[in-house]
Amino acid sequence: MPAAAWALLAALAALSAIGTWLSRRYALNRNLMDAPGERRSHTVATPRGGGVAIVATVLLGCAYAAWLWPQQGMAIAMFATGLVLVAGIGWWDDHRPLSAALRLLVHAVAASLLAALVYRVHHNPWLAALSWLATISLINIWNFMDGINGLATSQAMLVALGFAGFLPGPLRWACLVLLVACAGFLPFNFPRARIFLGDVGSGALGYLVAALFAWCCLATDVTPWLLLIPISAFAIDAGFTLLSRMLAGERWWQPHAQHFYQRWVHTGRSHTVVTLAYALFSIVAITIAWFGGTLRTGGQVGLALGWYVAASVLWLTLRKGLR
Repeated sequence: MPAAAWALLAALAALSAIGTWLSRRYALNRNLMDAPGERRSHTVATPRGGGVAIVATVLLGCAYAAWLWPQQGMAIAMFATGLVLVAGIGWWDDHRPLSAALRLLVHAVAASLLAALVYRVHHNPWLAALSWLATISLINIWNFMDGINGLATSQAMLVALGFAGFLPGPLRWACLVLLVACAGFLPFNFPRARIFLGDVGSGALGYLVAALFAWCCLATDVTPWLLLIPISAFAIDAGFTLLSRMLAGERWWQPHAQHFYQRWVHTGRSHTVVTLAYALFSIVAITIAWFGGTLRTGGQVGLALGWYVAASVLWLTLRKGLR
């Protein structure tokens, strides 16, 4: 990329940091606080809603991309509309709790926009359906997994880095924008949390990760199976935890503290140790995924399945050890 693009990325990171600082002041003035509780992993009341700075930064990146590639203006606008919908309903929910049904409806509309964009580019209904399902799932997975300092943001950064490794230079712009937007927010949330993402941020990160997943499906020859490896840390923890709650007849959509990362923190481990452990797991996953990119389709599918089986066994073993 040209030097001007790198300078813009640095400016976006700075704007994200400034926006996070401003959103913290706003949250304190409006008393938008997450109070400690048995279903939470923090011990002091903390402002929420800082993820709005990440959303605003990504939208600025979209504006630059639309100026640089005006022929893609409609596609960028569709993507940005979906992001605004997800972030908007999250922002509303941060101020006044909404029903799960209403949030899911808005998420479905945003996912439909992204799926329509995928179909518009590729004319593959199966890929469009996969993108829709991935978007709905990842929005909620990132929301469920946003429970300790730095976890959701650092995982989004690592996934963006992982997906960037599959893309040619100019097409990495979307990954880099997400990475620097998160980098501006992270110092306010890790290792000590002075503000949380809030639903506006966690849902938006899930949508953005889903968009990068769809982007890699469209712009590379990598099978979608292989692209599931970089998101495996969250997919496995959220997937198995929700499945176990469903099998137990619990209201799986309600807040809880049963994810592995939450149980680990409740044993006395610090947020920093747990977040870094998840980061290490994802770094290994991304490295394996990059290696898999050199394989043929059958090898990529086999590698992805093997990784998920091995990671699932690890999750079950570690979770059993925390009982």
